[in-house]
Amino acid sequence: MDKALSGVTILDFSHLLQGPFATQLLADMGANVIKVERAGAGDLFRSMTFFAKWVGGSESPNFLAWNRNKRSIALNLKSRKVHELIMKMAAKADVVVQNFRPGVLAKLGYGYEDFKAVNPRIIYCSGSGYGEEGPYVDRPGQDMLIQGLAGLISNTGRGDAAPVPAGAGLADQIGAMNMVYGILSALYYREKTGKGQKIEVNLLAGMLAHLGQEYVGVLNLGEDFVRPNSGIGHPGMQAPFGVYETKDGYVTIAMSPFKTLYETLQAPHLAVYDDLATLFAKRDEVWEKVNAETRKYGRRELLDRMLDADIWCAPVYDIRNAANDPQVTHMGMITSYEHPRAGTVKVVAPAVRMSETPATIDRPAPLVGQHGREILAEFGVPAEEIAALEEAGDMTVAET
Repeated sequence: MDKALSGVTILDFSHLLQGPFATQLLADMGANVIKVERAGAGDLFRSMTFFAKWVGGSESPNFLAWNRNKRSIALNLKSRKVHELIMKMAAKADVVVQNFRPGVLAKLGYGYEDFKAVNPRIIYCSGSGYGEEGPYVDRPGQDMLIQGLAGLISNTGRGDAAPVPAGAGLADQIGAMNMVYGILSALYYREKTGKGQKIEVNLLAGMLAHLGQEYVGVLNLGEDFVRPNSGIGHPGMQAPFGVYETKDGYVTIAMSPFKTLYETLQAPHLAVYDDLATLFAKRDEVWEKVNAETRKYGRRELLDRMLDADIWCAPVYDIRNAANDPQVTHMGMITSYEHPRAGTVKVVAPAVRMSETPATIDRPAPLVGQHGREILAEFGVPAEEIAALEEAGDMTVAET
C-alpha cells in the first residue's frame, strides 16, 4: 500500500532527539529515510540509556524510540570520496535534515548551498538550539537548558521549592514537530513551484511559540506568574486547577464550576470561596481545603463521582499504569517491533491516523550502517566501489 509520503527520499544527518524524531514521523508516513551516521559509533544516542540498562543487553532505548522505519548508512563525512557519493545521492533526494551545531556540517561541504548546487529542488532543514546566528550561537542547545531559558521551568512546581523541568524532552519534541511542519509545507510549495528552500528550526523559538498564551498574558496584563505553594497546575490559574491526593493515589482536577465540585465532595463549607477573585487570591488555602476532602475517597470512587458530575478530572498514572489504561489499549498505542539484537521492543505507535495512507511500523531502528551496501547500490554505486569504502574505513556496516 502506498503511504502519504511514498516516493519522498530524505537524507537524514541528524542525531540525538530533535532531528531523529522528526524524520521518524516522516518515515512512519512512508518517506524513504536514509540515516547518515558517523562511521564507527553512529548516532550519539546509541551510547545513552536509562537506568544504566540496555534493551536486549546492547541497545539504547533512546535510540530505539526515535529511529524506526529508517535505514542506516555509516560514513566518514570527512572523506572526499564519501562527499562525492553523498552529493550523488542528493541529486536524487528530496529533503536533507541535520541538527549539528551551526556551521559544522557546512564546513565539511554539506551546507544548503552545497546541496542546492547539485539539486535546486532540495529542501534543507536545519535544527539548532538557538538559531544559526546571534550571541548564543555557540552555546550547547540541550532540551532542559531551553526549558529553563524560555520560562517553562519557572512556571512549574511549587512556589516554596525549586523550579521543575518537564519529565520528558519537551523542547526537543516540539522542535521535531516544527521540523515536520516546515518540511511538509516546503514539499507542498515545491509541488506548486518546483522550488526547494532552506528551513531553519531552533529549540528556543519553538519553546517560546508553545508558551504563547503565557507570554501574551504576562506581556499584556502587567502581571508575572507566581507559582503557588500548593502546586496549582498552572501559575496563572485559580483553584481548584491542580493535583489532589486520594487514599490510594492522585487525581487531577481541571475546570468545572466550583459549586459542582464542593457539592460532589459533600463539602458545603467550601462555598465561602466560590467566586473567581477569591479562588485566585486564596488558591493555596483552597487547595489545602479541597485536598483534605479528596483524601477521604479512594481514587476510583472519587473519579466516578466527579465524572458523573461532569467535572474535568483524570487519574495521575506512572508510565507503566498509563500503558495499560483502557483507552490507551483501545487505541492500540502500545505496540512492538522485532529488532535483530534487542528482540521484541515495546514502543509507542504512530499517533496520527489516516484513512487512505495509514502510518505503520515496517522496520525496527537500524544497526549502525546496517543498510549501507543496499543504499549505495540503489544509487548506482558499483559493488567494488562499496567494498573499497569499507576497506578504507570510510564506511561501517553492522552485520545482523
